[in-house]
Amino acid sequence: MSGALADVLVLDATSEFWASLAAALLGDFGARVIRIDDVSNDGRGQPSWDEQYELANRNKLSLAISQDAPEGRDILEQLISKADVFITDAPLRVAAANGLDYASLARLKQDLVYARGSGFGPKGPDRDRVALDELAAARTGLMPILPQPGQPPVYTGAGQMYTSVMLAFGVVTALWHRDATGEGQEVDASLFAGNMYGASLDIQAFLAMGGERFLHPVSRLDAGNPMSGTLYPTQDGRWVTLTMPDTDRWWPGLAEITEIDPGDPRFDSHEKRCETNRLELIEVLERAFQQRPAEQWRRRFSDLQLSADVIEDYSYPAEDEQALRNGFILELEHPSFGRRKTLGFPLFMSDTPARWRRMAPWTGQHSAEVLAELLGKAEDEIVRLQDAGVVA
Repeated sequence: MSGALADVLVLDATSEFWASLAAALLGDFGARVIRIDDVSNDGRGQPSWDEQYELANRNKLSLAISQDAPEGRDILEQLISKADVFITDAPLRVAAANGLDYASLARLKQDLVYARGSGFGPKGPDRDRVALDELAAARTGLMPILPQPGQPPVYTGAGQMYTSVMLAFGVVTALWHRDATGEGQEVDASLFAGNMYGASLDIQAFLAMGGERFLHPVSRLDAGNPMSGTLYPTQDGRWVTLTMPDTDRWWPGLAEITEIDPGDPRFDSHEKRCETNRLELIEVLERAFQQRPAEQWRRRFSDLQLSADVIEDYSYPAEDEQALRNGFILELEHPSFGRRKTLGFPLFMSDTPARWRRMAPWTGQHSAEVLAELLGKAEDEIVRLQDAGVVA
C-alpha cells in the first residue's frame, strides 16, 4: 500500500525539531524525504538514544554534502531541480546569503514548493527575529492566563507543534495548487502564528469583545460554571475535570455520584448553580470529590456516561490501550537500542495510512543511494566524491 504522498520528493534543510517534524509528517504519508546534512557531522550513528531526533527524522534518508565545495553545491542544485518541496528554517537573511532563498531556488525549479518555518512570519519588523518558541509564546498572550492567580506565567511548548502541522499543511495545500496550475510558491508557517492558534479560542474572543477578563488568570474558584472547566482535587491528591456546560442535563447524574440531593433548593436550577449559589456549589463539590480516590471517580463517571474525567500525567498515554490501538503511541524495535515506545501518528486515513517505514538515519547513511538513484552517478564517481570530502 503506497502512501498518499508517494510521488513527492522533499528536500529537508531544517535544523530545529519543530521544522524537521513538519518534513517527517510528509514522510509518514509516503513522501520521499531527504535530509540535507553537513558533511562535517560525519558520525556514523547516534551515540545514544535521542528521542527528539528519532521522532523528527523518522522516514527520512540522509545525504551529507559540503555545500561550501563547488561540487557539493552542484549536487544540491541538481537535487533541487528534481525536488517537489524544499523545507528550511534558516532566517531570511541567512538563506539569501547562501543562495537558498525562494527567489534563487525558483530559478532552478519554477514549480518548486518552498516551505519555510519562521519565528514571526515573512513580513514586518520582526521577520528576522530568531525563531525560538519561547520568544513567540511570550508575545502570544496565553502564558499569563494559564497559572492560578499570583503564580508566574506558564510556558507549555505546545505552539511549536501547531507550527509543525501548519507547515506540513501549507506544503500539501501548495502541492494541490501546483497540480491544478503548474505553479510553485513560497509557504511560511511561523511560531508566532502557531502559538496564537494554540490560544485561538481566547484570542478570538478578545478580538471580538475585548475586556480585562481575557488578560488575567482566573482562579478555579471563580469559575462562572462550577460544572464546566472546573477542577476538583480527589482524596489521593489527583484532580478531576468537569465539562458540563448544560447543567440542567448533567445535574441529576452529577448529584447522584457526589451524593447531593438533586432537589436541593440551593441548586435546583441552572441560574442557582451558576449564579446565585455558585460559590456554595463549588465548596460542596470540592468536599465531595475529596471523599474518594481518582480511580473511583473515573468508574462513577463512566457508569453514568458523565462528561468528566481524571487528569493524567504522561504515564497514562504511554500505557493506554486507546492510544496504542489507534497508533498514537508505537512500539518499535530499534536495531541499536532495542524495543522503544515513541509517538505515532495523530491522523487516521483508511486507505493511505501513515506508516513508520524507517528509523531516523545517521548522517550520510544514504548518500550513495541518493546520488545513484536520483542523480545517476556511478559507483566510482561516488567513491571519488567521498574521498574528496564532498559527500560523506
